[in-house]
This record gives sequence, C-alpha cells and structure tokens, in this order.
Amino acid sequence: MTDTVKHILLFVAVGVLLVLEGTTTALGVFSGSWNSSLTILNMGLISAIMALGVNLQWGFAGLFNVGIMGFTALGGLAVVLTSMPATPGAWSAGGGSILLALVLGAATIGAVILLRQKMAAGRLRSLATLALLIVGFFVYRAILDPGVDAVESINPALEGNIGGLGLPVLLAWPVGGLLAAGAAWIIGKTALGLRSDYLAIATLGIAEIILSVLKNEDWLSRGVKNVVGLPRPVPYEVDLQNDAAFVEKAASWGLDALTASTIYVKLGYTCLFTLVLLALLWMAQMALKSPWGRMMRAIRDNETAANAMGKNVTRRHLQIFILGSAICGVAGAMMTTLDSQLTPGTYNPLRFTFLIWVMVIVGGSGNNFGAVLGGLLVWFLWIKVEPLGVMLIEVITAGMSADSPLRAHLLESAAHMRLFTMGLMLLLVLRFSPRGLIPEK
Repeated sequence: MTDTVKHILLFVAVGVLLVLEGTTTALGVFSGSWNSSLTILNMGLISAIMALGVNLQWGFAGLFNVGIMGFTALGGLAVVLTSMPATPGAWSAGGGSILLALVLGAATIGAVILLRQKMAAGRLRSLATLALLIVGFFVYRAILDPGVDAVESINPALEGNIGGLGLPVLLAWPVGGLLAAGAAWIIGKTALGLRSDYLAIATLGIAEIILSVLKNEDWLSRGVKNVVGLPRPVPYEVDLQNDAAFVEKAASWGLDALTASTIYVKLGYTCLFTLVLLALLWMAQMALKSPWGRMMRAIRDNETAANAMGKNVTRRHLQIFILGSAICGVAGAMMTTLDSQLTPGTYNPLRFTFLIWVMVIVGGSGNNFGAVLGGLLVWFLWIKVEPLGVMLIEVITAGMSADSPLRAHLLESAAHMRLFTMGLMLLLVLRFSPRGLIPEK
C-alpha cells in the first residue's frame, strides 16, 4: 500500500466517524444526530485552518508560537468591529476622543523611536525618552478616559461599546486576518530575534495582554459581558421554519421543520468553511513547492548556512510569522461568526494553544494535509472522548453499588478523560510515528 493510499484512507476514516455520528447510536458514544455531526465538522474545519496557520510557522520555519489564542481573539474582535452596527450616539459622545487618544498614543511611541534613533546613547537620551513617555501617557489618559466613560455609559446592559461599521459579516473574515497580521508584525519586530524558548514565552505573554484588553475594555468589546446577536452569512432557523416552501420541502425529506432548518444552516456554514479551507490549503501547497517554500525549509533546517548564502533570516521569519498569524485570525473570525457572539472569557490556552499544537504534531508537522487531518481528527476525539469515558467508567464500576462514593466520583471525573486521552494519543503518535500520521516528505 502506497503512502498516498494510506493518507487517503486516514481522511476516509475521519469521514466514516462523522457519518457514524450522524446515523448511529452504537456503543453509546455516537449520538445518531446529523446536527451533532455537522457541529463537530464545522468546528473541525475551523480547527484545521488554525492548525494550517501554526504549521506554516512551525513546520515551514521552526517558529514556536504559543500565542495562538491572541490572534484568534483578534479575529473574533474583527467581526464585532466590521459587521455590528455602530452604537447610536457612541461616536458623538466619546468615539472621537477615543480615536484621537489612540492616534496620540501611537504618535508617542513613534516619537520615542525616532528620538532614540537621532540622539546619541547616554543619560540625556534616557531622560528625554522617559520625559516623552510620561508626558505622552498623561495626555493619552486625559483624552481617552472621558471618551471611554461616555461610551460605556450608553445603555451598558445591552451596548456600552462603540459598535462596528455595519458591513457584511463575510468581510470580517479577511479583516480578522489583517488585524492578526498587524499584531503579528508588531510582535515579530520585537520578539523574532529571540531564541525559540524565549519566543514562546514572549508570544504567550503578548497573547495574554491582548486577551486582557478584550476582557477589560468594555468600550471596544463589552469585555466579559460579551457581544451577542452578531450578523450571520446564512439564514436564521426561525425564518426557514416560517417559510412555507421550505417546510414543504423538509416534509418531502421526512424531516420536521426544526430539524431541517438547523441542518440546512449548519450545512451552509460547512460549505463556507470548506471553501476557505480548500483555498488556504491550495495556497499553502503552492507556497511549499515554490522556491520560497524551499528557502523557508532551508532556513528552518540550518539558519547559519542559509544566512551564509545571503538569505535574510529575520525578515523571512517575520514574513511567515505574519502569514501564519493571519490564518489564525481568519479562523478566529469564522469561529465567532459560527457562535454569533464574541465571548472573550472563553479564550483559554487549553483550547486555542495546546489543542492546536496537538493537532499539528499528531497530523504531521511540516505537511499541510497532515495539519488538516490533525484538526479534523483531534477535534472529533476532543468532543467524543467524554461520553466514551463515561461508558468506560460505567463498565469498570458495574460491580459497585449505585450509591458508591467512589463510583460517583469516577463518573464526575469523566470529563478529565479528554486531557488524559489527548496526552495518551500524543505519546503514542510520538512513539510509533514520530513525524505524525502524514509525515513531511
């Protein structure tokens, strides 16, 4: 059996798992619901896109980025800023002051950089830098704070933020990529000169800073109060259920209107997400096979030799760091669109960093198809391991009494089977297939 056939069979196996989820309740693990199967598939597609972005950074260039959560959150923020309508009265009350303060803050940083370039090193330059930063900070806060207070006082129970531009939500997906790319450029200019372990710490810290801003700046994202009711690129289920033609069509399929409408909506998301994944996968493959891709792998394998051959290693690292982060931003925007709400409190390293890295490693670092396979497979297991754990614990404790404290404790701990299973799967793959299920050629 050739490697190509093996790889195709792996994707077929994932497809079979999704079909079983939609058609059977065997073993008490599968739900027998196409709604559940499509929900898993949609998040699997988004996870595959994130894994593809991380694979560009790690598989192509060896950059250890653990700030995935920050770029994903920026993608989610882009949906709010792009597709939500502007909050009535927000810009006249304080939006202009906030915008002016942000411009002055950026100008202060630019002035500090210019000052340090023009002045000779010494005590005078340090004092001038400190004075400029202090003055700039107080001017920034003096303009920003009144504007923030004015915006956040506008119907705080439901709004309290500036809102967005009211554009079609699909435009928010590339905007999410651009927003994440801009943040990646800033991070890369300051952190890409660090060694891999220091780069990991820097990206993790900056991701936490981004998330802290989203959680605390209510004028921007409503913080932990969340932004709900985001526009959708597909119809609402209730509209379909009130459409006589759709209800009649659903009846001809043997489905009730409620089930048919939810399946229809989720299939719409599946088509959109699949198109984005295929487009990004095609571009990643073309890049991998190009001279640029060969150069990136040469830099990854031996930076010293590549530098000796005249390649600008730092510039190329910055380039691919921005590209990979932009893809994560697109995935973050897609996920927020799928949820129809921005919930900064749910962005945690377990889901958006550890799990994505498991996907890349299990699928096959350096192979784009491996990253996609890892995204689909690991997400399916992440969702289904908990009911499987409950079943296994029920079998193991079958001989215990129904009111046994030990049995109750084990059943309550079934959710932790997810972490155990991810760790076990990672160990098994690293032991028996160290380069992943679909290794790099």
